[in-house]
Amino acid sequence: MVLWLGILVVLIVLTVTQYFLNKHKNQLVANLSGPYPFILLGSVHKLFCLSPQNFFKLLIHFRKIWGKTYRIWIFNRLIIAIGDPKVAEVLLSSQTHIKKHHLYNLFRPWLGVGLLMSDGRKWFSRRKIITPTFHFQILERFVEIFEQQSDVLVKQLEKHCQTGKEFDVHPFIGLAALDIITETAMGTKINAQTDPTNEYTRAVNDITRIMSLRFLNVPIANETIFSIFCPRIKRRQVECIKTMHSFTIKVIEEHRKALQEVLLVEENDNQVHNVGVETKKRMALLDVLLQSTCEGKPLTNEDIREEVDTFMFEGHDTTTSALSFALTQIARHPNVQQKLVEEICEILGKEKTPGISYKLLQELKYTECVIKETLRLYPPVPVIGRELLQDMSYDGGVLPAGSEVLVGIWLMGHDGDLFPDPEEFRPERHLMEAAERASSFSFIPFSAGPRNCIGQKFAMLEMKCVIVKILREYELLPLGEDVKPTMNLILRSENGFQLGLRHRIL
Repeated sequence: MVLWLGILVVLIVLTVTQYFLNKHKNQLVANLSGPYPFILLGSVHKLFCLSPQNFFKLLIHFRKIWGKTYRIWIFNRLIIAIGDPKVAEVLLSSQTHIKKHHLYNLFRPWLGVGLLMSDGRKWFSRRKIITPTFHFQILERFVEIFEQQSDVLVKQLEKHCQTGKEFDVHPFIGLAALDIITETAMGTKINAQTDPTNEYTRAVNDITRIMSLRFLNVPIANETIFSIFCPRIKRRQVECIKTMHSFTIKVIEEHRKALQEVLLVEENDNQVHNVGVETKKRMALLDVLLQSTCEGKPLTNEDIREEVDTFMFEGHDTTTSALSFALTQIARHPNVQQKLVEEICEILGKEKTPGISYKLLQELKYTECVIKETLRLYPPVPVIGRELLQDMSYDGGVLPAGSEVLVGIWLMGHDGDLFPDPEEFRPERHLMEAAERASSFSFIPFSAGPRNCIGQKFAMLEMKCVIVKILREYELLPLGEDVKPTMNLILRSENGFQLGLRHRIL
């Protein structure tokens, strides 16, 4: 009897405490619909049926019930789901509301506190330093790397040509993307496509799988629980991070030493102009960081490692996802594939010889539309998370400080009010005339505002080059099952990315 009375008293105290702590928040979001929050538990029961496979169907179901922006209480956490471009614009355009959702802390052991993870003063200074690394003059020099690694990819795909059987293209794209981002970010080759057993390659692939597993499993997202209940996986995570950090630091030290030697030659031999030109020709993103300063001081090896590892993460898996979805859609839409080939032949010619330039890639407007339509239907990052440190006013209400805000990029891309016939793959909707009629914040696969993806031009050029190289060599065939998008750290397909190949005659 005493025990039950004690439990009752504790529940009453917790209930009263929760009421007063959340009273202000509840008042501010009273205008938003959402599931009924039970005492102490909130609406946690709504998550019981949630899985990676049905995640997007449930999002659409919730939107039908509660509208494009709604609130949901999970225990003591207030979560705001945004599927309205106007509300998303207020959040993403802000210079104040830039703090990432706490779930991103998963990446701290790997990425540190670089551009992706930082906020406040550090984020502003890092963004200012890194922005010049994506200047078009530097991107121009990367096109040659895109082309060379795409040629390797084409050769690797040859084994699946004219077999009459479907295969999963995702692993091939993943290794090519890893080769590209390693060479452009660090200025070094790892030959992942020809040697996938390379220690660094295996570490990158394994850490990606581990982070994806933890991302959707709330208990093991906690580092302590993960260490206790998944010791074997935890050991592998530590091994992978150690391998990647050691590799990156080694490359940084080699480049720092080479840069110092170049500067010494410039100073002693008065060869500033000639040596400078050669250095720029070989410049990787890492080299730009080595020459940057923050508050008058050069970046440390650890500062640079954080940013290089961030490039590796953001420039590898996201591009792999986007390209894999794009190729499956091209294979299943022969009219789209024909238009792509016609544009490629018109702008680049029918010859398969090297020589793709930055300027020519820029002229591939229909190819760009195909990529954008893929990103609308299958955004690699389906949801953006923020934590509000201050109240946020928008037209229609206020989102209170302390809220966890989730912007549904995938949800807006599948909104019939924003994109008629949203499930149709129709690249033409991204032509300039249509784009001008749509809200700029209804299509944000690279996020938007001050915290948008800094490497989006890099990604678009890379994807264009890969698609061009593959379509010049092969006809993509609609073999195998259609993709089944599944929620993950980066958007995946539950059954892989299946298609077939045969040689193309131009």
